[in-house]
Parts: sequence; C-alpha cells; structure tokens
Amino acid sequence: MGPRTARTVAVAAGLAAALLVVLPAAAEPPTGGAFWPGEGLAGVRLGMTPSQVIDTWGQRHGVCRECAQATWYFNERQFQAEGAGVLFVDGRVAHAFTVWKPEGWATPEGLALGDPAGDIGATYGELAQEDCGDYLALVREEAEARSAFYVYEDEVWGFGLLMPGRSPCL
Repeated sequence: MGPRTARTVAVAAGLAAALLVVLPAAAEPPTGGAFWPGEGLAGVRLGMTPSQVIDTWGQRHGVCRECAQATWYFNERQFQAEGAGVLFVDGRVAHAFTVWKPEGWATPEGLALGDPAGDIGATYGELAQEDCGDYLALVREEAEARSAFYVYEDEVWGFGLLMPGRSPCL
C-alpha cells in the first residue's frame, strides 16, 4: 500500500470513528420501561415536542386515525396493541401512557404491571378513583402532573402521566 492509499484509509477510518462518537444510538420503542410518577414514562415527560418523543422512543409508531387529538402508539411488536403511547395538545405531550399490560414496566418503588390492585394503595396511599368504563384509574395529584395507575380485573394494568385537569381515561 502506497503512502497516498494509507493516508486515504487512515482518513476514512478516522471519519468513521468520529461518526460513531457523534451520532446518537437510534431510539427504540420503549419495552420494559420505568414509570416515575409525577415525572416521566420511559424517558418521555409532559410538554415534550413530537421530535423529542421520536428522539426518545424512535420513529416506529402508529398514528391514531380516530382520536380527537394527535395520539401516537409505540407498540413493542408491530400490529400488537401493547407498548406505550402519547397524546399531544398544541404540539406538546399532554398524556403519556402504557398500552394494555406490557411486560417489565414498574415504578422505582417496585409497583409493577400485573401486581394486585391493592398494591397501589399500599405503595402510594389512598388515591382518587375515576371510572373509565371498562377499567378504573387511581389518580395521584401533584402540582405539575397527574399520575394514573390503571386497574383492570383487580390488577395493575397500566401507568399514565398527564397534565393537571386532564381526564386519565383514554
């Protein structure tokens, strides 16, 4: 290999290494995420823009065609309604939630999807209850957010983080 070829290879290798350092890893749809009541759901926080959600959860999502407000679903597996979602109001996240009962989701306090519903009160105390038709939402009120713990058939079925004043029902 001549000096010119060696220099070209060295420059190409250097550029490739620089790109690996500069480019962030591609975001993936959340699987087995953490719900931080009052703060965030698998890295998504209230008030984020659509581009910030894509940076956090990746581009692979579905858009609800029948929803009154822009709603995106990030399914763990394509065409299977299980994962997470966001609802936007005025171009900002107003509600982030799990969809159905995806595996591996929990709070820092150890409350996990699939746990008995009674564990919600044992962990967070008495919470307001809202009837959402086929399921219940136990809601913890905070200054900047409402945290919802969704209950179906006496199990913790989902988590939600929403703006104050919004209904937890989807």
